[in-house]
Amino acid sequence: MRRLRALLLKEFIQMKRDRLTFAMMVGLPIIQLLVFGFAINTDVKHLSTVVFDQSLQQESRDLLGAFTASEYFDIKYTARSYQEVADIIEQGKAKVGIIIPPDFSDSIKHSRSAAVQVIVDASDSMAASSAISTAQLIGQLKSEEILVKKLQAAGAQKPARPYDIRIRPWYNPDLVSAFYMVPGILGIILTMTMVMITSMAIVRERERGTLEQLIVTPLKSYELMLGKIIPYIFVGYIQATLALAVGIVVFDLPMQGSLALLYGLTTLFIVASLALGILISTVTRTQMQAMQLSFFIFLPSILLSGFMFPREAMPDFFRMIGYLLPLTYYLEIMRGIVLKGVGVSFLWTQILALCVFITVMLTVSILKFQKRLV
Repeated sequence: MRRLRALLLKEFIQMKRDRLTFAMMVGLPIIQLLVFGFAINTDVKHLSTVVFDQSLQQESRDLLGAFTASEYFDIKYTARSYQEVADIIEQGKAKVGIIIPPDFSDSIKHSRSAAVQVIVDASDSMAASSAISTAQLIGQLKSEEILVKKLQAAGAQKPARPYDIRIRPWYNPDLVSAFYMVPGILGIILTMTMVMITSMAIVRERERGTLEQLIVTPLKSYELMLGKIIPYIFVGYIQATLALAVGIVVFDLPMQGSLALLYGLTTLFIVASLALGILISTVTRTQMQAMQLSFFIFLPSILLSGFMFPREAMPDFFRMIGYLLPLTYYLEIMRGIVLKGVGVSFLWTQILALCVFITVMLTVSILKFQKRLV
C-alpha cells in the first residue's frame, strides 16, 4: 500500500500542476451537455413551410390552420406557382411545400376526395419522417371531422370507431427528447474524457523519460495500472455529479430510481472506460497514436451503443460489436434507473458485462505492459 499511495500522490500532484487540463475535464463536459442537450432533439417541429393555395376558400384556410396548430409546420412563404414552391425548397429556405388545388373547396362540398400535395425535402430523413407522419395524421383527422359533420347534418348519429386504440406511453409520457438524450450524453462525455486521459497515461511517461524511473521502483505492474486509474475515478465522479445536476436543474430530468445505485454503477462504467484507456496506452508508442486510437473508439461508441440509433434496427454483425462497448450497457443502466426506476434485479446482466469487461481489459493491460518491460 505504501508503494501505491506514493504513486497516487504523484498522480494527484501532477493533476494539480496541470490545471488547464483539469479545468477542461470539468468545464467542457458541462458545456457539451448543455449544447448537445438543447441541440439534439428528435422532436422535429417548426419546419419551414411554403404554401401554394389555389383555392383561397374557407376549407383550405381550415386545413392550413390545422397544419400550423400542430406546431410541426411554420408557414413562412406563400408561393404563386408550382415552380416557385420548387425553387424555395431547392434553395433550402423551406423543408415542406403544401399545394392546394383550385377545386379543393368544391370537392369537399360535393363529397369528393380533395387532393392535397405535400412535398417534403427528404435529404434530412429525420425531419422528413416527422413531416410525413404528421401530415398524414392531420389529413386523417380532418377527413374524420368533415365526415362526422356531414353525418350529423343528415340527422345520423356519430358512428363509433371500428378500432379504439388507446396509447399509454410509459416512463416518458410527454416524449421529451432531453429525457432520452441527456443520460446518453453523460455516458458519451465520460467515455471521451476517461478513455482519452488514461490512453495517454503510460505513453506520456515514456515520452517524458520518466517511465524508466517507474520501472526501477519496486512498483508492480498492477500497482502502476491502479495508480493511473484511481485518481481519475474522482474526476469521473465530479463530471457525473455536475452533469446530473445540469440535467436535473436545466432539463428537469426525472430521477425515478436510486441515486446511490446510479453512482455505484457509474463507478463500474468509469473504471471500464479507464481500463480501456490503459489498454490503449500500453499498445501505443506516442501520445498522437493514443489519441488517434481513442477517437477510433468514440465513433462506434456513439453509433453502435444505442445512443443515437435503436440497436434493434441494426444488422446482427454491428449489434454484436455494440456488445463489446461498455457504453452500451451504461446507457441501459442510466435510462433504466433515471426513467424507469429499476433496481439491481433488472440490471444484473449489464453489471456482469461491465465487470467482465474491466477484468479482461486490466488483465490484458498488465500482461502487455509486462511484455514491454522485458
